[in-house]
Amino acid sequence: MTNDMARLAALGPLDGRYRPDVAALAGFFSEAALFRYRVRVEVEYLIFLSRARGISFVPPLTTSQQAALRALYRQFGDDDALAIAEWDRRVNHDVKAVEYWLRERLTALGLTSHLEAIHFAITSEDVNNLAYALMVKEARELVMLPALEAILERLRQLADEEAATPMLARTHGQPATPTTFGKEMNVFFMRLRRAIADLMAIRITGKLNGASGVFAAHYAALPQVDWLKFSRAFVRSLELEPILLTTQIEPHDTLAALCDAFKRIGAILTDLSQDCWRYISDGYLVQAADAGEVGSSTMPHKVNPIDFENAEGNLAVAGTLLELFSRKLPVSRLQRDLSDSTVLRNLGLAFGYCLLAYQRLLRGLTKVAVDRSRLRRDLEAHPEVLAEAIQTILRREGFAQPYELLKDFTRGRALTAEELARFIASLPVSDAVRAELQALSPVAYIGLAVKLAQLRDEATVGNWL
Repeated sequence: MTNDMARLAALGPLDGRYRPDVAALAGFFSEAALFRYRVRVEVEYLIFLSRARGISFVPPLTTSQQAALRALYRQFGDDDALAIAEWDRRVNHDVKAVEYWLRERLTALGLTSHLEAIHFAITSEDVNNLAYALMVKEARELVMLPALEAILERLRQLADEEAATPMLARTHGQPATPTTFGKEMNVFFMRLRRAIADLMAIRITGKLNGASGVFAAHYAALPQVDWLKFSRAFVRSLELEPILLTTQIEPHDTLAALCDAFKRIGAILTDLSQDCWRYISDGYLVQAADAGEVGSSTMPHKVNPIDFENAEGNLAVAGTLLELFSRKLPVSRLQRDLSDSTVLRNLGLAFGYCLLAYQRLLRGLTKVAVDRSRLRRDLEAHPEVLAEAIQTILRREGFAQPYELLKDFTRGRALTAEELARFIASLPVSDAVRAELQALSPVAYIGLAVKLAQLRDEATVGNWL
């Protein structure tokens, strides 16, 4: 079967239609990748045993022997994955399959004296939790973070370029106090940057403590070893956060926190996608047309906001999966049940739908340009947004009930600039205040929006008191 036909025959879209978009994650979440991560954990555990004090039955390993062992996962290829899969079919246990495959590899390397140290005193969950922890940690850092940072950079660019581009705001869908397009993009930039910082601050935990989490086999075989220190040191050597007190299962609390963090990022990007969709609908954003692309099967003029729609839809799918993971994975009956095992195998789906959404959103943001003249025309067509400024200045002057006055004059009606000018001229205020009111314009009534569009560190603003 050709690659094209394999995609057409795939059961799900991530392995089918969208495979090129998410292929980077296959090296982290595929079955072959999971085998590789398990091999990595077993190899590093064996090396750690060979270095530990008080574990004399595991002979020391030379530098070259350690390098040869690490090459088993660093150079892990298709043939290796297929060989482990064949063992899995024979023994019907994927972690034991890795152990048997490793025994073959060590025999080939002349390390037969180390065979019984492979998988010594540990349970499958010790291997699996560390493998999954490494998987999600490295996928987060090497694939997901760069994709999110690309969106951040585009938002920063739009915020800078359009910092002073005035735009009619809408609250409850109605014309409201003007803003600038750049300020609105910077809102999303800052929200996303904070959410990414929270995502990256989560330290994924891992455990190595045996079948019921009490180091029973370790202690029975080698009571002289400080297994608590050993466990902490080993997990830290994998750049994970060690956790000692567990049942047989690692509780998945930090993995749940990671899922929640991705879900919150998805909520922010859904908000951005929907706003961009509306800006395109209102003509504020113009999409670059792809000469070969069809917008509608029957309406030739259409240039649809499909990238933002695709992002929104895939974020919804990802969010549903992420919510399931954060709710389900921390729950396990008594000391262990296997209901988390089949759920964990779907982590790649959530990451895949997230990555697909990030890429589509970035593509959409890259293809749009702001129609500044359209924004200006729309803003000038709504002089009633100055009612807020007028009544606020009148309040400053001690004018009685200016809000009620402006409400009676402006609410529920179309208003022209000329009508507003005549209204201002009729107000019983000083010439200076009248001139101040007459100088107001919707285009200039943007407050500190330009400065806010350029704000990158809110902590530098300082405190008022």
